Amino acid sequence: MELTERQVNALYGQNVQDRTGSKIGSVGQVWADAAGYPTWVSVQTGGRREAMAPLGNAQMTDGQLMVAYDKATVTNAPTVDAGTDVPLDAEQTAQLYRHYQMERKQTSQRAPQGREDLIRSEERLRVGTESQQVGKAVLRKYVVTENVHTSVPVEHDEVYVEREPITAENASGVRADIGEAQQEMPLRAERPVVAKDRVPVERVHLAKDEVVEDQPIDEQVRHEEIESNIPELSRRRR
Repeated sequence: MELTERQVNALYGQNVQDRTGSKIGSVGQVWADAAGYPTWVSVQTGGRREAMAPLGNAQMTDGQLMVAYDKATVTNAPTVDAGTDVPLDAEQTAQLYRHYQMERKQTSQRAPQGREDLIRSEERLRVGTESQQVGKAVLRKYVVTENVHTSVPVEHDEVYVEREPITAENASGVRADIGEAQQEMPLRAERPVVAKDRVPVERVHLAKDEVVEDQPIDEQVRHEEIESNIPELSRRRR
């Protein structure tokens, strides 16, 4: 697939699909061959390594790059570090051609005669996330002593003296002895008794939810501008 410089710049961040339309990831970087033609792209899938895919038989469809291979072939291809700008060496290139079973074409770099191009570059912001520990939740139990005020009903015996006059009607069998005597009666009283039972009352454990929120990022990126200074006599008339 032959691409213009504008189309190459538009590739960055675009979705990459396999030949069945299944999404693989997004374009991370673009590599050119010795003649300067875009040849390879790296595919971001969320990790620190990006798989390489060829542009030779790829197609741009509705703003998405569709490569001519299935998802497994691309994800198992040789990888490069995410965000790297190091050119591919000969061994890496050879591995890619072997993986995709492609015939390597011999190309040579030829600069147009009488013209030297300026290459305009720009920085692109690559935003991602990393997980880090920000604290530790601790669940601890300890003993608290508290005063409990309650009451319980208790019984006790109270003694009183009953007196019954003896008359002629109820004097039968009563002896009229003169002397000392005493009478005893056992007395009973209840007292509070306290016991403590240990019973389970609640299950408690730590749990967590993952909350996604947008966090603003302010950063600066640089890009190059190209301006021309052409003498009036040499300027093309439109």
